[in-house]
Amino acid sequence: MFSELSKSAVISPWQKNLWIIFVAQMTTMIGFSSVFPFLPFYVESLDTVSSLRTELLVGLVFSVAAFTMMIASPVWGAISDRFGRKVMVERAMFGGAVLFTAMAFVRTAEELVILRAVQGLVTGTVGAANALVAASVPKKRIGYAMGVLQVGMGVGIAIGPVIGGLAADMFGYRSAFFITGAMLFISGLAVFLGVTENFEKPVLSKKERSGFISEWGHVLRARGVITAFCLRFSNQLGRIIFIPVLPLFVQNLVEEGAKVNSFTGLVVGVTSLTMTTSSIYLGRLGDRIGHRKIVIGASFSCGLFLALSGLVSTGWQLLVFQALFGVSLGGIVPGISALLSNYTSTGEEGAVYGLDNSIASGARTIAPMLGVGIAMWLGLRSVFGLGALLYLFAACLAFAKLPRPEKK
Repeated sequence: MFSELSKSAVISPWQKNLWIIFVAQMTTMIGFSSVFPFLPFYVESLDTVSSLRTELLVGLVFSVAAFTMMIASPVWGAISDRFGRKVMVERAMFGGAVLFTAMAFVRTAEELVILRAVQGLVTGTVGAANALVAASVPKKRIGYAMGVLQVGMGVGIAIGPVIGGLAADMFGYRSAFFITGAMLFISGLAVFLGVTENFEKPVLSKKERSGFISEWGHVLRARGVITAFCLRFSNQLGRIIFIPVLPLFVQNLVEEGAKVNSFTGLVVGVTSLTMTTSSIYLGRLGDRIGHRKIVIGASFSCGLFLALSGLVSTGWQLLVFQALFGVSLGGIVPGISALLSNYTSTGEEGAVYGLDNSIASGARTIAPMLGVGIAMWLGLRSVFGLGALLYLFAACLAFAKLPRPEKK
């Protein structure tokens, strides 16, 4: 990854922006992911003013932010194409800093659900960062650039759960929300001070000024885009479906008295770490041999390793299979982002990745409730089996429907 910097003594503007966004993405994800290991337990520790079951409130806390983000992301993306992408990244990061800090002071689970709903409307850092980078990176380097962003995200998600789990065990659940607020503020400050965007406000036709619908329609009509969005939905559903029940699954595997929060954080962190190490290589490999091949192969192996994760009997076995699952994820996430860039036109990055983030958020809305429901009905292990089937379906869909590169 860093060999790219040594090829030239002068860093180009797109490289400078890429590396600043890389750092900001990493710092943001440290904050976001620090609450993952214990969020179900945090909900249980809060009072409630309704008659809703704790399991339902846990599902809502995971789902509601994704639902509101699904609604808001396409709008923010289309706005960024008209007014600039940098300001959208700043909005997401500074707004998130305020909201996560406020979550440390909630008294009831219902208050936490409300703040998570507002968070979804305001944040959306991944889509905003993808649009900013895609607008400035040469098309032939888009796989590499998306791989770099995935490295930032993966490193953050690898470190964050470990920090959050340790903080929760040592200082209580609320401490992790202060960490998240600080990380998001630092990320926004880095973008504000370091990123340079040469954005020219587009001259819009009368039809384009009438709303965002025509821009979204143009993106969706592009060859391969619908299939890529379906793959994004399947991937996010498979990635998230078991997260709400993971602490409970780990609790059944580790010895009594073990630090469940810390071990759950380790599992999530190792998955993200292996995804990080593979994404930059697989992103660059996709630039050479085609991202379609990478997405097909990675989807199949994700299904295999997720199925094996559901069959384990010890904590270390789960750790190994989740690490291999992460290696495979490193090919899917940047691969789909690169395909979307290749399938669409310059100047549409905000709309493309706004819709992309909305699709991913839709999956994140459904996944926690689906995972909790399946676990209550068929047991914890069945959730991993369903996730595996989703990835196998995605591999078949990618093979059948993704456009093959034209022969030169």
